[in-house]
Formats: sequence, C-alpha cells, structure tokens
Amino acid sequence: MNKFKIAALALFMICLGVQAQDTTTTAVKDSSKAIEAQGALRIYQMALRYNDPSVAKNKLYELVVKNPENPRYAELLASLYYEMEQFSSAALVALDILKVDDQNISALEVAAYSLEQLGALDRALPHFESLHLLSGDMFSLYKTAYLQYSLKKYDEALNSVDMLVKNSKSEEQKLTFPLEDNSTQDISMKAAALNLKGLVYKDQGAASEAKTAFEAALANAPDFAIAKKNLSDLN
Repeated sequence: MNKFKIAALALFMICLGVQAQDTTTTAVKDSSKAIEAQGALRIYQMALRYNDPSVAKNKLYELVVKNPENPRYAELLASLYYEMEQFSSAALVALDILKVDDQNISALEVAAYSLEQLGALDRALPHFESLHLLSGDMFSLYKTAYLQYSLKKYDEALNSVDMLVKNSKSEEQKLTFPLEDNSTQDISMKAAALNLKGLVYKDQGAASEAKTAFEAALANAPDFAIAKKNLSDLN
C-alpha cells in the first residue's frame, strides 16, 4: 500500500514538473512571438514613413499569417490596400475579417468604401447600413441614403433622409461638395440630406415635393450651389 502511495506521489510530481515545463515553454514561445511581432511592426511603420508600401504590405502579411488570432494586422492590411487604391484587395481582406466578426467597425468601413469605389453599390449598401447602426456615424447614414437613391430604393432613401434631418447633429456636421470652378464648399449634412430628398422626389416625378425639398435645403444653406442648380433645373 505504501509503495502504491509513493508511486502515485512520484507520478503526481512528474506530472507537475511536466506541466510547469510546458507552461514555461509556452510563456517563452509567447514572449518570443510578441518580440517578433514588435520587430515586424517597427519595420512596417518605418516602411510607411519612407513611403515604401510594398515592404509595409509584406510585413503585414507576415503578421497576419503568424498571428491569425489577432484581427488588427488584417485590419491594417485592408486599410493599406485602400490607401493604395487597390480596392479589390482591400474589399477581399475586409470581407474575410467580417466572416469572423461581422461587427468589426474597421472592416465594415473598408468593405463599404472599397465596394463603392468598385461600383458594387448593392454590396456596399448593407455595410454602410451596419456601420451606421453599430457606430451611429452620421456620414454612414448619408452614404446609406445616397446609395439607396442611386439603387432606386426610394422609400428606403426617404426614410434614411428623414432620420438625418431629424437628428440635431446633422446641423453641426459638414459635407464637402465640389463647385464648377474646381473649388469646394462645406454644407451642413441637414441641407445635403434635404437636397438628396429633392433628388429622390425628382426621380419619382413629384416636382412639387422636389421643389419644397430643394427650397428647404437652401433655407438651411442659402449658398448651397448644387441645391440652387437642382431647383433651377426643376423650374
């Protein structure tokens, strides 16, 4: 009986030793992995500083492959592709992130804008919708309304516009619009939304409602050149 107890105790001590060794080995590996990642990140940041996106991209690929559990590196890769105007690659990376986490704000943003740049408006729209719902971002709501208008989803567009107009923040936030002389003007999001409302009504053949919307946009922003032109074209 004593021999059995001694043997059991010895086995227990061996197991503890192996477990401790495994824990130490894991800690060393994790530490080594972290140091390696920090080194790769430093090279990535240096490459960005020296305007070498190719090196930066390669380092991000290394980080993505070696750290699949950390979405941050894939997010950086998607953003880098977008900044390089490689919209197809940016969208593909972002969509892969969203397969794992469909509420990843960074990936939603890159996917939405990349797909829009590619002309895939029907695919970009749900990402803008999700982006607004998750972040409350007003510009995402405006983009949602504009894409709905572009896709002839008029009832949905009007609903999104009404949400914008009723939000007090739309008075404060600005959108930049181009002018014919290649300059730009900043217009309140509320005025922009009312102008968009006019465009929706115009497309629907509701001239009276369109005129009212364009006039409301100009009441909010009297110098809004695009709204002036839209109203003039309507008349």
